[in-house]
Amino acid sequence: MRHTFTILLAGFACGLLSGTAAASSEMDAIAKYRELLADGNPSELVAAQGEELWKTKRGPQQASLERCDLGLGPGVIKGAYAKMPRYFKDTGRVQDLESRLMTCMENLQGIEPKSIVDGKFLKGEREKVAALVAYVVTESNGARIDVDMRHPEMKKMYEMGKMAFYFRAGPMDFSCATCHGEEGKRIRMQDLPDLRTQKGAAAGWGSWPAYRVSNGEFWTMQHRLNDCFRQQRLPEPIYGSDVTIALSVYLAATAKGGTMLTPGIKR
Repeated sequence: MRHTFTILLAGFACGLLSGTAAASSEMDAIAKYRELLADGNPSELVAAQGEELWKTKRGPQQASLERCDLGLGPGVIKGAYAKMPRYFKDTGRVQDLESRLMTCMENLQGIEPKSIVDGKFLKGEREKVAALVAYVVTESNGARIDVDMRHPEMKKMYEMGKMAFYFRAGPMDFSCATCHGEEGKRIRMQDLPDLRTQKGAAAGWGSWPAYRVSNGEFWTMQHRLNDCFRQQRLPEPIYGSDVTIALSVYLAATAKGGTMLTPGIKR
């Protein structure tokens, strides 16, 4: 009996070692895959298109976006994204980068927000907004995440975003926290940062917008958040809606002090 138990115990130990070795091998393969991804980011091409769009006179008013104020003064792009979302006095609301770009496009160029809100991701004017986003976020790469939470509207949006993060709904009873409320989770070859923590939020918020290798597309933060709603089997939020901006405020505020590594590159 003792001999049989020893054999079983030895077999169990071998199985554990084998499983550990397999897991280690898998992690090595994932690390290699990520290393290969980092060697050349196609977002640079999208950002170049965005820079051209920024300087091109377009719309009914035939104007460029070179006087667009992203919070640091007309035309100032360097470091602007690292301080967004933020409260804008001229609109009287909290805006993320995409909703702010829509304001500039409407006021400076005469391009109606409806053509963007009612559009499809990476189609028409939304595709142009995505390119502009790539250009702007590139100019904050390496900057410290530093959103200003002093305004009451920012505090209100933070609370709304936190509520949305934990809100469970849909046929699968998922919330954002289902995937991003615990350490060490991963889907296939993509780590899922714990967005409740400063470290996790900095890793998550700080690396989006990003280029998605799996579908060969540059995704803005609005696009990313909408895909989270899709995975929860919930209706797609309206583009530029308060709920997506509120979630962005919650993430950016939690990530404060981290480093922007944008545009990121994802599986």
